Amino acid sequence: MKTSMFVIAASVATASAFAPAPKAPTSTQLNESIFKKISNMDLWAPVADSNDYGARGKKNLKTGTLTDRSYIPAGLTKAQYEKVRADEAAKKASNYQKNVAKAGVFVDYTDFYLKRGTDENGDWMKRPNKGHLMAKTKYDWSGETNNTPTWTGLGAGIGKKNKK
Repeated sequence: MKTSMFVIAASVATASAFAPAPKAPTSTQLNESIFKKISNMDLWAPVADSNDYGARGKKNLKTGTLTDRSYIPAGLTKAQYEKVRADEAAKKASNYQKNVAKAGVFVDYTDFYLKRGTDENGDWMKRPNKGHLMAKTKYDWSGETNNTPTWTGLGAGIGKKNKK
């Protein structure tokens, strides 16, 4: 009888060891919608200002160093090529800083409005540019074929006498 009790106790213990543990009932209801949960995730929180204009200066960006296996153009030594690359990097950085200094500078619309004369009368609409600011260009796009250089101060017909 002791043996049979021992076998029954052993089989009950073995069966209960492999049975899944009872779980407390869990709710499947979401506290907020999936869209709201995803849209509230701020993946840029640790680096919130990484895409601001001028943030390149805060990043660890640099030109790679030359090794013995690096490409060096024919006709240059390694030191000369490093100097060329350093000069290019310095030029790039200074140009970027120049542009960062101009960032956020805007023309006040009220000043523009007063300067073009819109508040006084409508004669600005009769002008060729109709009140728009025109950009200066390197070339003359008027279509005229004046071959006189513009830097000499002589324009078409200036300095010439009409022969009748």
